[in-house]
Amino acid sequence: MNLEFFIAKRLIGAKQHKSSISAPIIKIAIIAIAIGVIMMLVSFATGIGLQEKIREKMSAFTGHIAITSYDNNNSEVSIRPVSIHQDFYPEFTTVDGVRHVQATAYKAGVIRTSTDFEGIVVKGVGTDYDWSYFEDFLVAGKLPDFSGSLNAEVLISEYMANRLGFEVGDKVVTYFLREENYERTRLVAFEVKGIYNSGFQEFDELYLVADIRHIQRLNGWEKDEVGGFEVFIDDFSEIDQKGQEIYESTSSFLDTRTIKQKYSNIFEWLSLFDFNIALIIGIMILVAGINMITALLVLILERTQMIGILKALGTNDWSIRKVFLYNAGYLIVLGLFWGNLIGLGLLFAQKYFKLIPLNPETYYVTEAPVYIGWEYILAVNVGTLVLCMFMLLLPSYIVTRISPVKAMKFD
Repeated sequence: MNLEFFIAKRLIGAKQHKSSISAPIIKIAIIAIAIGVIMMLVSFATGIGLQEKIREKMSAFTGHIAITSYDNNNSEVSIRPVSIHQDFYPEFTTVDGVRHVQATAYKAGVIRTSTDFEGIVVKGVGTDYDWSYFEDFLVAGKLPDFSGSLNAEVLISEYMANRLGFEVGDKVVTYFLREENYERTRLVAFEVKGIYNSGFQEFDELYLVADIRHIQRLNGWEKDEVGGFEVFIDDFSEIDQKGQEIYESTSSFLDTRTIKQKYSNIFEWLSLFDFNIALIIGIMILVAGINMITALLVLILERTQMIGILKALGTNDWSIRKVFLYNAGYLIVLGLFWGNLIGLGLLFAQKYFKLIPLNPETYYVTEAPVYIGWEYILAVNVGTLVLCMFMLLLPSYIVTRISPVKAMKFD
């Protein structure tokens, strides 16, 4: 670093705090960077968080990929049984990235009390069922245990319990139509073992979880017959590819549907968040860049005489431009620091204290979920710094148009 460069850098740094013109503009530029970073971090965290939370809740009820008989015709209930003796069960070894496979069956019924009734779908599960999702949803009681002999334990939603007045330990009288004679019904008295609340009312108002052997008995199926299989994969971003691979790996008598295909309207709505995030990022970087360009031009204007002196001493244009770019970079880093401090503080507060609630009927969650990942935090900071510095290259070119003779006369 030559002497002229060092002197110019020190002069600019000293005058930033004394100038009556540049000081407020510099503060505005720093605030604009900070607000932009806050908005981008919040957009990423809430957008990705909401997508992941909704996917997680939907997967708890249906799995990532469902394998059923073609005869079921995409029905919510299991019409035709499928043999449990499949090459992919219990381990799906022919397709990489499959985490778990579980057998399930569904049957429609009606819960009736002395004052009310409710249509429901009983989801039958067995010992292979992954309860990890429902462990987070559980609000009262315990999870059912179906490892022993057939029992009447069931898991119902808090929505259903409040609507029909059930508590843990109560009997749930449920009526089912007979498969062989739809004019007659069969009655099963379940016992509430646990109450869950997923926050996804579309599912909470519908599903009751029971032993799959009840459905086998009600439908007259054999012990090795189930309604279908639910497949969980490691990486949800590969669900389309894995869905196709699983379809090709199963029998021609079986159909496969991904959760994206089954609930396409919800996933189309979720995809809008990606566009919103991109739009917010573009607007914030543009606003921050414009403010930094304004601050840089004011700095150059205030130091026109100094630029003329440095040019008269033999300093080249690029060295002088670097002085202003370095100082602009310092202001950007200062804005990034405050933006990250405030933005991450808000996100951690929401993550651990649930400060902002949401309407589950609209957003499928009870509070604004946040996903804090260092990959997007790093991308926001590096991207903002690089793009803003790139936008400043052109306005810094004005230094080359300043004449030393006219500059030293400039007041």
